[in-house]
Amino acid sequence: MKKRRKKNNKNLSITINKDNKTKFHHNPACGGAIYGVGFIGAVIYYIQTATSFWMGVLGFLKAIVWPAFLVYELLKFLLG
Repeated sequence: MKKRRKKNNKNLSITINKDNKTKFHHNPACGGAIYGVGFIGAVIYYIQTATSFWMGVLGFLKAIVWPAFLVYELLKFLLG
């Protein structure tokens, strides 16, 4: 049961239960927006560079996992 709940800012709320246990709740909405914009950009890039229909389909599938490509290339650049 919740005793009180106070809101510090938009992304963090604190709940204090009757047992004096504190829980922090985070709202990761910003990450979804960044992923969405990146997804749209990746779809446009991969479809523009596609030479056939199936390469466009493959480009769409690559756009879904674009963060994995980004991290891979970043680590390759930093460590290699």
